[in-house]
Amino acid sequence: MFTGIVEELGRVKAIELQADALRLTIEGPLVVSDANRGDSIAVCGTCLTVVEHDATSFTADVMQETLNLTSLAGIKVGDPVNLERAMTAATRFGGHVVQGHVDGLGEIISRTPSENWELVQVRIPKELMKYIVLKGSITIDGVSLTVNQVGEDFIGLSLIPETLALTTLGSKQPGDKVNVEADVMAKHIERLLEARNI
Repeated sequence: MFTGIVEELGRVKAIELQADALRLTIEGPLVVSDANRGDSIAVCGTCLTVVEHDATSFTADVMQETLNLTSLAGIKVGDPVNLERAMTAATRFGGHVVQGHVDGLGEIISRTPSENWELVQVRIPKELMKYIVLKGSITIDGVSLTVNQVGEDFIGLSLIPETLALTTLGSKQPGDKVNVEADVMAKHIERLLEARNI
């Protein structure tokens, strides 16, 4: 479980291609400072398990299902990635409940800069739009954000300078893919309502 508050902007150090998976090595000195084998670290919102680590980097296996659903399929050596360690009982809960289970791929469609912030519009898969409400929470590339616009198949997000400087969302351009995780509470409510109608 995560909060969507990115701790560190890491970088892809190595990629080992496998038959139906890949093995990523990611540089992130902060997130590995107290890492153990088996720990969970969110990489651009995708929960991965540490299988090896040293003082500055960690390695994780990415299975085919994850590659099918996330932007990790197109990742390259040198790419920046948002990193967050799993929350603990003592963690400040500054974002919202984030599972690290990506629901689908979104696409940056526009960026409109302002003096102190930037409006970024993201196309969202149609099947996920039902979980999104104005002023509700959403996770984009592992970043907990508030929805400020809701269109038929897109949302608008107002990004503050801190988010622009410290996450991948500062450099993503129109056409770039982003990982989308809808608010888990909305999905639970939908399932409960479905169960009542059985």
